[in-house]
Amino acid sequence: MADNATLVADKTLRAGLIGQGISRSLTPAMHMQEGRALGLDYSYDLIDTSRAPNQEIPLPELLKTAQANGYAGLNITHPYKIEVLQYLDSLSDSARRLGAVNTVVFQDGKMGGHNTDYSGFVTSFKRDLGDASKAHVLLLGAGGAGAAVAFGLLDRGVEKLSVHDVNNDQASALVRKLQATHPDAEICAVQGVDGRVMSGVCGVVNATPMGMVNHPGAALPLELLSPSIWVADIVYFPLETALLARARDIGCRLMPGSGMAVFQAVHAFELFTGQPADPGRMADTFKRLG
Repeated sequence: MADNATLVADKTLRAGLIGQGISRSLTPAMHMQEGRALGLDYSYDLIDTSRAPNQEIPLPELLKTAQANGYAGLNITHPYKIEVLQYLDSLSDSARRLGAVNTVVFQDGKMGGHNTDYSGFVTSFKRDLGDASKAHVLLLGAGGAGAAVAFGLLDRGVEKLSVHDVNNDQASALVRKLQATHPDAEICAVQGVDGRVMSGVCGVVNATPMGMVNHPGAALPLELLSPSIWVADIVYFPLETALLARARDIGCRLMPGSGMAVFQAVHAFELFTGQPADPGRMADTFKRLG
């Protein structure tokens, strides 16, 4: 498979990932190994819009070309999870509620949007941090992934949620959406992260690109962490970000991005193929290659 695939039609069951800076993603390996395990003729392509030949192609054209060439569907990642909404014919309940899509399924000439970021995060959070305190959580990032995480946190019982994003308007818009669906929770936007904001916080979730190979660093001052705070990160390449490394060093309870990465891939694979995936097998592929 080419590192940055051009969309070409053939008879293989095809899926792919559209995003910027995704050349080292482990998602194709998880999908293709699971396809082989199930005896499927299945291919999963990377469509990296930061590299040729897709660098100058607009998102709607990429979607239409994939649909015309018989793709079963596409995963959508940064920075397109909100933009893609305007090009779709239908949305799942979770995608509509969140206002973000990370999985597009092509069926009967239509494009349907889903959000397996949400289901992937909730499944991973329940497994790794289900019994952790949910009194007050700080969410870093209010984009498409941040929206999925925010709804997941509130649906899992978080009582107070503070949302920070470098784009204050985006954080405020997400807060308004959350308040409409979770009137019993205390939800607010914060314009900066300092000691005052961190007072009483029991958990921190990074849903920004910060920590990725192309976005080094952390989305908050690391000296504000304390051992009593649990820390979750949705970044999975590298698996241990600067945030998680600092949190591990001081004894925080952790949830790495691998869990969300695996479970969102499991759910997307099932949408694309109509076949049940094996989470343990896909996790093994992730661990082997990560």
